[in-house]
Amino acid sequence: MAILINLFFSCSNDSSSSNSVDPTPVVNTVNKGTWRITFYEDSGVNETSNFTGYNFTFGPNSVLTATNGTNTYLGTWSVTSDNSGDDSPSNDLDFNIAFSSPSNFEELTEDWNIIERTDTKIKLVHVSGGNGGTDYITFEKN
Repeated sequence: MAILINLFFSCSNDSSSSNSVDPTPVVNTVNKGTWRITFYEDSGVNETSNFTGYNFTFGPNSVLTATNGTNTYLGTWSVTSDNSGDDSPSNDLDFNIAFSSPSNFEELTEDWNIIERTDTKIKLVHVSGGNGGTDYITFEKN
């Protein structure tokens, strides 16, 4: 009987996995204007300079554009509800970025967790499942 009661309460208390956080406020923030990377750290190594001079546009239809006036790279982006129950600091939202080239932009391809968001700044973190490294990226509005 005790096992059945314990099973009942452990299942009924797991209602948080069915709740999802609305991505609309984040999408509405990044859809406005252009953004630049003011900080990028890959497993403890500051690589911000790889993105100096690039402006990022989080456009419609999930199109992400990075341009420095000479080079333009296209990628994709989305903000999705993350119901994986991984206790991430993202309030259950993933900020997804994908670039297929060049190699320094490919490093941005992750499902990032949002750790801070204002109208002019968004800070993201990704903890690698493979090597356990932690990456950080900060976008600031131009």
